[in-house]
Amino acid sequence: MAYREFVSLIHKSTKRDYLARVTRCDKAKAAELAVQYGYDYWDGSRDTGYGGYRYDGRWRKVADAMRDTYGLRPGMRVLDVGAGKGFLMHDLAESVPGLEVEGIDISSYAIEHAMESVKGKIRHGTAAKLDWPDNHFDLVVSINTLHNLYIYDLFAALAEIERVSKAEKFVVVEAYRTEREKVNLMYWQLTCRAFHTPDEWEWIFSKAGYTGDYEFIFFE
Repeated sequence: MAYREFVSLIHKSTKRDYLARVTRCDKAKAAELAVQYGYDYWDGSRDTGYGGYRYDGRWRKVADAMRDTYGLRPGMRVLDVGAGKGFLMHDLAESVPGLEVEGIDISSYAIEHAMESVKGKIRHGTAAKLDWPDNHFDLVVSINTLHNLYIYDLFAALAEIERVSKAEKFVVVEAYRTEREKVNLMYWQLTCRAFHTPDEWEWIFSKAGYTGDYEFIFFE
């Protein structure tokens, strides 16, 4: 198990007005729309989600870093848990031609609007139950997904990621180190169910039997 920083550079490149997120609209109603993971979350207002989640190539640097770190080669299998519209899957496949990429997501809308290059490769379902055999994938990744699960499903998802991977695993979750980061996270989040410090996350990983790599996203 190792701490990796694949996603932090992308996260830090985005400017956020935390206070406006809770004063510009009814935050509770915005969250109610967001957790449906439909149009409002992906392509609606910034108040209810991404404000239009479109491919811009930013995930390619993450894909390249994963390729180099985990020694990805043609013929290997990679699973993206919480694949969304498949941007990372697309970039991984471009970074390593011949790589077999698959995904799973709870959002029917995201799957329907996935990139053409990965359509048909993303299953509808939950991270808490991965419908693949044991030791099926060379690498399983889950980015900004697991913190959206209630604790019982979170433990199940970590166990499932461990089960279907025969080698490498990498997850990214939101966390906080200070009271300011905790408040910023509470202000900004729309779908988060698990609010934890790094030490708490590491305890959860240990209790769930997760042995892979991880990264924390902070709202500074």
